[in-house]
Amino acid sequence: MITWTVTHCHVDDERIPGGTDAAIDAAVAAGVRRMICVGTDAERSERAMALAARRPEVWATIGLHPHDAVNGLDDLERLLTTEGSGRSRVVALGECGLDYYYDHSPRDVQRHVFAAQVALAHRFALPLVIHTRDAWDDTFDVLDGEGVPERTIFHCFTGGPDEAAAAVSRGAWLSFSGIVSFPSATEVRQAAADYRGRQLIVRASYEASTIQLSGAPAALNSTAPTGAGFAVFRRADLSLLASAKVESAQDGSSGAGANTIHSS
Repeated sequence: MITWTVTHCHVDDERIPGGTDAAIDAAVAAGVRRMICVGTDAERSERAMALAARRPEVWATIGLHPHDAVNGLDDLERLLTTEGSGRSRVVALGECGLDYYYDHSPRDVQRHVFAAQVALAHRFALPLVIHTRDAWDDTFDVLDGEGVPERTIFHCFTGGPDEAAAAVSRGAWLSFSGIVSFPSATEVRQAAADYRGRQLIVRASYEASTIQLSGAPAALNSTAPTGAGFAVFRRADLSLLASAKVESAQDGSSGAGANTIHSS
């Protein structure tokens, strides 16, 4: 049986039909060995930690999404310095970054909070999970200013070949969501398929579309870490990705030998 590591999910989401534990049980039955529940603010990060403390299949991240940058980082720092079983299950900082598409927080505040979280990733030696949308220049500017953490991933990559090359040249990983299957996502598919060799594909993992990604097929509309991830492979037109392979996750947080999917 193929086993999977879900490297990005929000299995704590109260909107999951049947509830969190049922979703985790279904994921395990489908071959998911471990899943990383990603924090987007202090409350969700603390919830992810508590879930990871009681479910051995779950790990957690701590982060402040750019939408909520106005809330500040005090509570996140408290969580990072908390002792206990939940803190020991934290494997990354994020998701954090810049979102100039929605601009729910002022851009200067987004930049400040993003830079501060990059610094926290360095301080606590944690991988960094980045969410960026319509903000590539500023995203790379912040990363260049603070230094790119050794293990950095661009979650739900929506750029083109140029942005992919810029990210990969800085040592980052790229993950692709169901957006890669959208008819309008020509640039995203080009970046995923092959840009200046196969380095990008080797570094890539695949995500599932979710309710946050409008226009996705109905079968993908889930925040649960199972079903949606596999539906991407069945439904998406991946002719441009024919030579791509789902790579085994070899880092310590996801465990060796498990394939990776995302369910954001």
